[in-house]
Amino acid sequence: MNFSFTEEQEYFRKMLQEFAKEELLPHYTKWDREGVTPRHLWKKLGELGVNGLRIPVEYGGSGADCVTTGIAAEEIGRGDFNLTYAVMLNALIGEIINNHAREELKREWLPQIASGEKIVGIAITEPAAGTDAGGIKTTAVHKGNVYVLNGEKSGISVATCGDAFIIFAKTDPELGNRGISAFIVPANLPGVECKGYEDMGNIPVGRGSIYLNDVEVPEEYLIGLENKGFSQVMNGFDLSRLLIGLQCVGAASQSIDETIEHVKARQSFGKPLATYQGIQFPLVTHYTQLELIKWQAYRGLWLRDQGLKHSKESSSVKWLGPKYSVEAIHECLLFNGHYAYTKEMPHEQRLRDVIGLEIGDGTAQANMMVIAKDIIGKEFRSY
Repeated sequence: MNFSFTEEQEYFRKMLQEFAKEELLPHYTKWDREGVTPRHLWKKLGELGVNGLRIPVEYGGSGADCVTTGIAAEEIGRGDFNLTYAVMLNALIGEIINNHAREELKREWLPQIASGEKIVGIAITEPAAGTDAGGIKTTAVHKGNVYVLNGEKSGISVATCGDAFIIFAKTDPELGNRGISAFIVPANLPGVECKGYEDMGNIPVGRGSIYLNDVEVPEEYLIGLENKGFSQVMNGFDLSRLLIGLQCVGAASQSIDETIEHVKARQSFGKPLATYQGIQFPLVTHYTQLELIKWQAYRGLWLRDQGLKHSKESSSVKWLGPKYSVEAIHECLLFNGHYAYTKEMPHEQRLRDVIGLEIGDGTAQANMMVIAKDIIGKEFRSY
């Protein structure tokens, strides 16, 4: 057993730590306050090789392993939680396109994703289909040399700023989960309409709904085989859930580090707050919980790199990573006093941002169902 990172991975981590501290953290709250998606920073991450970590070198990416991708999620999460979508989304989308799309699509889209020139979202969720992704109602009807898409996607990250989306639609409604296909749909196609939400957090991510009204998508924009889209994305969730856990841990760890400095300096009854067990023990509890999640996440990423099963590890990280991170940030906010309840400090925004990922990519209950199916058996599943 070897829990160490390679020399290259340590160098990569140090580079991202410096970048996050110097260029991301000072402006983290700015984009939230202004309601702006900082596309220039997506391009900067492209220059650093972060956007294309799971994209092969021949398509402009870094061709990195999953563990290295996890390092990026953790460190970027410390500086700007919302920019970790450039890691998590692009890793998921990069794998789907690279593993399943035809060569022409790879050459058209992967270099632009890797460079940060294009932002691409993934659209599965619908008003009546979230955890039950197989229950989507959006349809794609093959007519001549196009597919005609109709439906509504909801709760989609980068809906208001995305240049294109991987849309999942029913190509054979009678087949249920086995009748779903995936398409790359440029946002500027006629019939595509995107509307944003007024969310509690994740403001710079531009979450919203995508409406598809007789959208004609060229048949060559089909990803992989018709009716195979569901299996393509289910495997990808095992990666994104691990990365989500690490981006949440990164944000929470940054709040803990900031709070430790605060309680060392702040005096109460003639002594630093850090001398009281009522401060020490909660911080130790949160630190320990986050460390456990972090190493379970890296173990899951290592298993994926080895081609081994990792669904239950992924689901455990997605279930507890956001939960423990929210609890840690909340306590840090309280320890920093009433100023941390204002928008003068980043804790309140981290709390709002991280809560969103207690929902996205599978709720706690959905992930517990995945684990139960694995350790107890499919025949005893509760749904």
